[in-house]
Amino acid sequence: MPKYATTPPDITHMPPGVPYIVGNEAAERFSFYGMKAILTVFMTKYLMDAHGGLAPMSNEDAKFWVHTFVVAGYAFPLLGAIVSDWFLGKYLTILSLSVVYCLGHLALALDETRLGLTVGLTLIAIGMGAIKPCVSAHVGDQFGTSNKDLLGRVFGWFYLSINLGAFISTLLTPVLLNSEKFSSWFGSFGEWLASVGLGPGPRLAFGVPGVLMAIATFVFWMGRNRFVHVPPRGREFLRESFTGEGLSVIKRLIPIYLCIAAFWCLFDQTATAWVLQAQDMDRNWLGVHWLESQLQAVNPLFILILVPLFSYVIYPAIDKVFRLTPLRKVGIGMFLTIPAFAISGLIQVWIDNGAAPSIGWQVLAYALLTAAEVMVSITSLEFSYTQAPNSMKSVIMSIYLLSVSVGNEFTAVVNWAIQRADGTNRLPGASYYWFFTVVMAIAACAYVVIAQRYRPRTYIQGEDETSVERTEV
Repeated sequence: MPKYATTPPDITHMPPGVPYIVGNEAAERFSFYGMKAILTVFMTKYLMDAHGGLAPMSNEDAKFWVHTFVVAGYAFPLLGAIVSDWFLGKYLTILSLSVVYCLGHLALALDETRLGLTVGLTLIAIGMGAIKPCVSAHVGDQFGTSNKDLLGRVFGWFYLSINLGAFISTLLTPVLLNSEKFSSWFGSFGEWLASVGLGPGPRLAFGVPGVLMAIATFVFWMGRNRFVHVPPRGREFLRESFTGEGLSVIKRLIPIYLCIAAFWCLFDQTATAWVLQAQDMDRNWLGVHWLESQLQAVNPLFILILVPLFSYVIYPAIDKVFRLTPLRKVGIGMFLTIPAFAISGLIQVWIDNGAAPSIGWQVLAYALLTAAEVMVSITSLEFSYTQAPNSMKSVIMSIYLLSVSVGNEFTAVVNWAIQRADGTNRLPGASYYWFFTVVMAIAACAYVVIAQRYRPRTYIQGEDETSVERTEV
């Protein structure tokens, strides 16, 4: 008799393991987004050399390395999927690699040089990347035929937990790095923290996300007896995944994912180009002087507002006009990304002409970009899970996450290629933002053509047959 359940129970309500997965994801995303929020500022203002002196990177180098880190983080999911579905299963893969993840945060907190940065980001990329497809697929594995209608709702909760963690950490972590903000936020308590060696700076700012990652690991372990543990398939997994039907599914999805990569190419620049742009803007907004990296918190805040708004108001309203399929949601979101990035181009035009526009303009860009994220990212998670045969859920999730990697690699290469030897830039000022706006427009148009030719096939754990549905965009 197996120690854990290996197939979903015949229930019509939420599976008992879901709260532990959602709680784990909230804490893990706190750790990741908190660390990522300050990464560009750390690289350009706080990075030390081996002798204890300041040795910051240039803006272009920082953008290149942040996007390269994201590339690695979203490339390792394929490794995690293979380890999970071939050897360990999703639960053990998530648990063991979460420890690697924690060690990465520890390295960042203890060493403020390029060595600590390299070791820390490498371990985080391996840990975060390898568990990412397993967590998403592990959520879906908890559902069977009797409660599959709740799958869309739980992916919405899943995304809400991500952004609740991200919102809190993106507001808090920049404060832990900045001594002036730290004093104003924490007052006498902050003075006491400093007296015991926990004052503001990289050690505290990277250490707190590390603690949250440890909590995330513990919460996930607590749910071990509540989860459905789909066992690994051994060598059979490779044959099923990369031949026959499995290979056919991959070939059908890759063109869709390549178009979605353009969305991530733009979206992840909120942590680099938009942070650096905010340094030249008037950051007094709503009676608060915002740190340049803090403004990223409006993205998860908008997510918390827009997810229920889209689910219960906007989507039903659109559905009355025309059938709103997953592929159509993604397409609308991609086109919505175009004006979002165009606003950042307009902001840069004002900056290039000596003005200091209000940070409120960037908030408007965030609003549009977050609406696009709701339609592209949440939908793509659920769509990828349902389009994956039951034996290769983690593999398909990892291939979807490669679209994030491909988009960031494109951004990293562009930032490397536009630098001239004399220090000048081939895409100066606003032209940088217009370039990526055009890239998004081309990708969105290509997506429409590709999506019209796609034939969806839905696979749910516990079902032997597949249903085929024609989708038009």
